[in-house]
Amino acid sequence: MVLVWLPAPPFLLASAFCESKCKVRCAKAGVMDRCLRCCGVCFEECKCVPSGTYGNKDECPCYRDDVTKGKNRKPKCP
Repeated sequence: MVLVWLPAPPFLLASAFCESKCKVRCAKAGVMDRCLRCCGVCFEECKCVPSGTYGNKDECPCYRDDVTKGKNRKPKCP
C-alpha cells in the first residue's frame, strides 16, 4: 500500500480560513447563523474579514464599502 499526501485544494483552505475568521467576527452576534452566513458571503467577495468582533473595517475596504442599495444604504457585512 502506498500513501500519497496531496495538499488540500485552495478552495478548502480558503473556506477553513474564512470559517475561522467569521467565527471570531461573529462571536458576539445576537443571531450567530445569520452573521456567519453574511460574513461568509462577504469573504467570498472580498477575500478578507476584519479582525475582532466589531469595527476594524478599514483593514478590509471591500468589506467596509459593501452596502445595500436604496436610500438607507446599510452595511451588508457584519
